Amino acid sequence: MQKNIYQKNNKMKYNAYLVEEDNGKYIGSVKQLDIPTLEKNRVLIRVKYSSLNYKDALAATGAKGVVRSYPFVPGVDIAGEVIESDSSNFLPGEEVIATGYKIGMAEFGGFGEIAHIPADWIVKLPENLSLFDTMCHGTAGITAAECVNKIINAQISNDLPVLVSGATGGVGSVAVGLLSNLDFEVHAITGKPEESEILTKMGASKIIARNDYMSEPLKPLDKASYSSAVDTVGGEMLAKIISMISNNGVVSCCGNVGGAMFTSSVFPFILRGVQLSGVDSAESPIRLKKDLWDLLSNEWFIDLSNQTKTISINEIDDEIKKILKGGQIGRVVIKHGD
Repeated sequence: MQKNIYQKNNKMKYNAYLVEEDNGKYIGSVKQLDIPTLEKNRVLIRVKYSSLNYKDALAATGAKGVVRSYPFVPGVDIAGEVIESDSSNFLPGEEVIATGYKIGMAEFGGFGEIAHIPADWIVKLPENLSLFDTMCHGTAGITAAECVNKIINAQISNDLPVLVSGATGGVGSVAVGLLSNLDFEVHAITGKPEESEILTKMGASKIIARNDYMSEPLKPLDKASYSSAVDTVGGEMLAKIISMISNNGVVSCCGNVGGAMFTSSVFPFILRGVQLSGVDSAESPIRLKKDLWDLLSNEWFIDLSNQTKTISINEIDDEIKKILKGGQIGRVVIKHGD
């Protein structure tokens, strides 16, 4: 085993970023925990990489409805090596990935060096991707891929641009890169217009400041300027996006940082045949996740290393504060060990 997983009092230990409740406050710190005993239909994984998502930040701050109980180890994403397995599908030494489901919510997640999760949540590492590559994507990348997949499956023409909101965030930035790589013209909405150079490198051909985009009053049916869209924001942003989609376009919706409610009219749906398609990649069937990982490792491959920051578990606190303030750009990967 790795040298940072060590024996103490005859019990194997591992390091983890553990969030504990203290008089209503939630405090995260690196602790040594006991390695669990392998249970039926589960796999014990030595985690080499995880990633930081907005849901992880919420879990670390005690947001209601995210984590079942505390103390808890967040981290909805896992990439590592099988130590032990009670499933014939996975053998010791195999490299695997797992995202979503109840990882980092009801099961200790990827912010620890060891994970003990159901075999049905796991995918073998596809060819052409490293464990680090997969966590540059993580849940954000799989969500973006599922959003883009809905647009591709609808056979949307690239005659008009595709709109992406929240473009500097995890999902938005990957969606920009994927769509651009698939020969779509991408217009990116962002609350950080000062980051236009980064968005251009990601593949956006036009940067739209969020305040400018939302400055005009919402119309029941606006000019059909976009073929489709990926919306990571929700709220009134989503309502405005829907009004600007052309005939038979698709709006993939996967976020609510701008609000859980929105007001729209039926006109985009009954006059243009617009489809509003929700995406919950955390609970997507494992077969779909495998298919998306295969796409990301082949035809849809994009190099995210230049928009990814790598940290240790000792540096998680600062990044959590940053993502909660809306300051994260691109992706953050947590590396365990040396």
